Amino acid sequence: MQEISPSLLEAWNTYGKYGAYALVAIGLVVLIYHFLRLASIGDKKTKYDYINKNEINFLWYAFLLIIIGAALYSNTLVDQTGVLWFFVRIFVSSMLGIIAGVVVQNVLKFYYPFYIEKRLKKLRYSPRLSPDGRKMKLLSEEEEDEYLDEGMQAEELAFSVDYDVWIDEVSGYVKIEKYNGRLHALQCSECNYQTLRVMKEEVTRTATNDEDGEMMKYYECSYCGHKERKPFKINKLKPEGEAV
Repeated sequence: MQEISPSLLEAWNTYGKYGAYALVAIGLVVLIYHFLRLASIGDKKTKYDYINKNEINFLWYAFLLIIIGAALYSNTLVDQTGVLWFFVRIFVSSMLGIIAGVVVQNVLKFYYPFYIEKRLKKLRYSPRLSPDGRKMKLLSEEEEDEYLDEGMQAEELAFSVDYDVWIDEVSGYVKIEKYNGRLHALQCSECNYQTLRVMKEEVTRTATNDEDGEMMKYYECSYCGHKERKPFKINKLKPEGEAV
């Protein structure tokens, strides 16, 4: 069997270890940066947006670097000089790395969103403080319309945006926070993964001055393909001249 030069194999193992250490170190730096950045954000809405937009991506990039580094390191632990064995160990370490990557990717895609959702809900509904340091009140859907313009109310009716209105009842200070109405998937009743998303919305009954309307939302699970639909009420129109 043809063999690889011992000096070449030694160089491969040595520099492979250095590369593995570097990749793992970069992965850890990405993780540390993410959590330090997260800890430095004081405003709850800003922290909500940061987690929602960045956390899964940061975790994926960090773990991907660590997995590649671990696979590369494992490839340097064998000293056999046969060419066939050299390619076998490259293949085995690559397959182990791919399997680990798929596992991490599925965890981040299908399981981790449950944990994120709990954190985001806690952040969204934690009491806000006014500039004077007083706890503010979160208004109900009916109460908040007074503080939303017609465009904002239209966005909420279309379920594309959801607004939270907080008010300091002493000073009258108002804070309006904007959330994406379709940001998060729901839990699928078939596979129990949080992968059920809105695919289409259809107004099945138009609201009038006398009667509420109805909108049908069509959902599809991106994991198992399960489909379902749910009706939602559209509040009846306010008579002209009535205060918003």
